Amino acid sequence: MSKLLVIGTVAFDAIETPFGKTDKILGGSGTFVGLAASQFEVKTGVVSVVGGDFPASYLEMMNSKGINTEGVEIVKEGKTFFWSGKYHNDMNSRDTLITELNVLETFAPVVPENFKDAAIVMLGNLHPQTQASVLDQMTKKPKLVVLDTMNFWMDIALDDLHSILKRVDVITINDEEARQLSGEYSLVNAAKKIHEMGPKYVVIKKGEHGALLFNNGKMFYAPALPLAEVFDPTGAGDTFAGGFCGYLAKTENLSFENMKNAIIYGSNLASFCVEKFGTERMQELSSKDVKTRLKAFKDLTQFDIKIS
Repeated sequence: MSKLLVIGTVAFDAIETPFGKTDKILGGSGTFVGLAASQFEVKTGVVSVVGGDFPASYLEMMNSKGINTEGVEIVKEGKTFFWSGKYHNDMNSRDTLITELNVLETFAPVVPENFKDAAIVMLGNLHPQTQASVLDQMTKKPKLVVLDTMNFWMDIALDDLHSILKRVDVITINDEEARQLSGEYSLVNAAKKIHEMGPKYVVIKKGEHGALLFNNGKMFYAPALPLAEVFDPTGAGDTFAGGFCGYLAKTENLSFENMKNAIIYGSNLASFCVEKFGTERMQELSSKDVKTRLKAFKDLTQFDIKIS
């Protein structure tokens, strides 16, 4: 079983949706990725930074799920990264109300010694230079490097983003970001352009419409499971990435065919994430829940058709 190293935020979120609102709750890309990967019982280490205001109970919860938090720096005199947002009625669009970088502003990740040889590295949505500094610390070339990014970095650090893209195997972005990065409206053409930038595999997330996987002219599409209610989409993309990486770390099979399965596992876990606010659903998720919903995914996507 491979080690999975995750770089991302461990943070506070305050969320408002048509279904209600929260005060500060646990969030962050590193948190969601780690909780999703914990479903596969892989050796997962999270590298991040929090302030002295961050409850020790949150880190203890992550540890209880088998997530190693040695790489989470605690700046006692600082404050934890905080984001607040309000979702529109369609739950696909949102307004950012508050962003307080706090300790994240000067974050310089330090990879723990026992994760410097991790086979799979998940570079969460951070500044491209910060992502690159993690790869510089690895004592052994990872078998797979997965990178998540967003339009903000395309706006302010495009050159740095292009530089790190040459060093990664997989990029996960949403459809809007894929179009911005490539300058192509067609997602097929966008994937081709992004492939030329470095990544061998391009994963384009389409929210409630599923996800696409591209590799050297091959394509795979996985739908999202239709849900009766979506309470909070925050963290769904990171949960998807955690499921994707966690499955690959467990199976140690990096073929295109196995990545199809990883996409399904990622989509499956993301469907749980949105059912409650923040990380609540992911914290209580059981392996039985996961298996039951995987069957629903299978029933949704498999069919027999006669081609004459």
